Amino acid sequence: MKNLIVAFCLICFYSAFNTTFAQESPIYDRAEDQLTNTDTIPDFRSKINKLKLTGIIYQSDGITPAKDVILFIEQPDEDGNFDLRRAGDQRYVFHRSWVKTDADGRYTFYTFIPGNDRRYNQMQQIFPIIKETSKEEVQLESLLFEDDPMLTKRCRKQLAKKGNTSRILSTKKEDGILVAKKDIVLTEDTEPIK
Repeated sequence: MKNLIVAFCLICFYSAFNTTFAQESPIYDRAEDQLTNTDTIPDFRSKINKLKLTGIIYQSDGITPAKDVILFIEQPDEDGNFDLRRAGDQRYVFHRSWVKTDADGRYTFYTFIPGNDRRYNQMQQIFPIIKETSKEEVQLESLLFEDDPMLTKRCRKQLAKKGNTSRILSTKKEDGILVAKKDIVLTEDTEPIK
């Protein structure tokens, strides 16, 4: 009986800890009912290399649009530095944004091309997190940029070997703004954030 009580207490503690941890994820910093399928990252208007990142999120079959999926991004500034801010006891990346897909699975972010941090050999990257209804959030692989001078032939070969070339975004200029399209297919075997 004593072992049963100890096990029950451990399960309660573990559940409470995991719930607390999940709520600290940045994807929960904005109320879901306030999200639309389009959002603009802070400081967008003052940036030089403005970017419209758009696409469709599909169910695991790769055909059916995924409605009401939350997509969160955060990224460094144009110099490759993360602008960290405080809200009470919490720190967060200033350049971040949230969307929730519409009935056609569509989303759009108005953001900018992040910079490289040459001190640490960091490529230009956008870091996405995705959350489906009734599932835990999942960290996706960072999005890279075709024109990034730090995305060397060697890096490209390694990405190709792993089958990760779809994370490289190509941009084209449309109406004075760079546009990149990134479709996402949800998978059943994706591991949640730990």
